[in-house]
Amino acid sequence: MNADEHRTLRESLGVYALGQLPPGEATALRAHLDGCASCSAELAEIAPVVGALGRVDPAHLDVPPAPPAWLGDRIVARAAAERVPSRPGRGGRLLLAAAAVVLAGLAGAGGYALGTGTDPAVPREPVALRTADPAVEASATVVPHTWGVEITLAADGFRPGAVYRVVVIDDGGRAVGAGEFVGTGANPMLCNLNSSVLRADAAGFDVVDAAGRVVVHGEL
Repeated sequence: MNADEHRTLRESLGVYALGQLPPGEATALRAHLDGCASCSAELAEIAPVVGALGRVDPAHLDVPPAPPAWLGDRIVARAAAERVPSRPGRGGRLLLAAAAVVLAGLAGAGGYALGTGTDPAVPREPVALRTADPAVEASATVVPHTWGVEITLAADGFRPGAVYRVVVIDDGGRAVGAGEFVGTGANPMLCNLNSSVLRADAAGFDVVDAAGRVVVHGEL
């Protein structure tokens, strides 16, 4: 038997399962099934469907299936019954988790509003600054923390709208990010920046513009 003959017999399996194959072809197919494991397996898969097909009303074959009218009301009622005002549901928990992530991010990058070491009672170390841009006037202090060093930068003259990046340089010359800020032009700004470099390991910090130029350098 060649491949075309085998394919023809295989395509007849459905009709055979429904009992609609002409007797001569059915006899030939049964003979084939005795020696063909793959066709026998396919017929075994088709057989359970034959019973269900027998219950199909041909008059409804062109009607697209639709959910029962009561299903929508039942879903709404079930959702209302499961709503517990005193405990947030999954959506509420996701919202709370997202808020926690945002707060954690703010604490790591800016920190000032969240009180990450800006207690006025904490001793601050003045920093000697070198400014490469004559328009910029700046002063800075640092606070050593167990988690790293905190820099408070008071300045004006940074180009308004421009983004500046602050990096802390450790003793090995490695630059570690401490955060970013947007220049405010002539308006004074007070910016808190946090780095994971410990004060004992910090040699200085740079304020870098978008082109990578060091605008302000602090010596620690």
